[in-house]
Amino acid sequence: MRHLIFWLLAGILGAAITVLAFLPAAYLNPVIEDQTGGRFSLGDTQGTIWQGSAFIGSAPGANEAIAQLLPGRFSWHISPMLLLGRMEIKLANPEALSNPVFVTGSWRELNISPAAISLPAERLASLGAPFNTIQPSGKMRLSWHSLTLIPAQEMAGITGQMDLAMQDIASRLSPVKPLGDYNLNFAWRGQMAAVSLTTAKGPMLLEGAGTIKNGRLQFSGTARAATGQEENLVNLLNLLGQSQNINGKIITRLEFK
Repeated sequence: MRHLIFWLLAGILGAAITVLAFLPAAYLNPVIEDQTGGRFSLGDTQGTIWQGSAFIGSAPGANEAIAQLLPGRFSWHISPMLLLGRMEIKLANPEALSNPVFVTGSWRELNISPAAISLPAERLASLGAPFNTIQPSGKMRLSWHSLTLIPAQEMAGITGQMDLAMQDIASRLSPVKPLGDYNLNFAWRGQMAAVSLTTAKGPMLLEGAGTIKNGRLQFSGTARAATGQEENLVNLLNLLGQSQNINGKIITRLEFK
């Protein structure tokens, strides 16, 4: 009887290990959607949860396909040490990432190595308002130093600095191209981040500050035309928000709550 029980348990353990080893990469989709508050998902997943690839897209609605947000495919390798509570992940995408990203730590705290990722502005439209109205284009690059990520059941917390550099930003709604170069800084502390927007150069001047809390953006800023560009930008500025004349300058309030 003891031998029977031993071989039965060994068979069950072997079957469980085999199932875990070949779990399809698609099983990561619910994890990605949960940790990003339903904003992102994986598309065309291939391989297993341990070693596979997929593209990153916006989470689809009912009867909608996943729209690819970032260039190229992301490949990953997850160490089996995960089963013992030790996280070791390598993430690569030569078309989007400046270098491979390494995620190490435990279920309680993860460390993300420094890197930068290219973000085509055109694909922001798939995220909905206000991007689907503005229809932006240009180059964006999100960079960060070492980040600390605290997994959570609903949304992960992050600690660290992130910078979004936006170059040659334009809009289909404006004849002025490009509108300018801008910098957006994020200072993350858990599920909250202080956000600041500044203009590096360009005919449309943007500035402002706000916070992201539990995935919700609150932002207050202004948009105005550089000297000599007032008539060219008046229509776009009126679409962005409520405008008022201050000391002879048309200032548009940017409010997101």
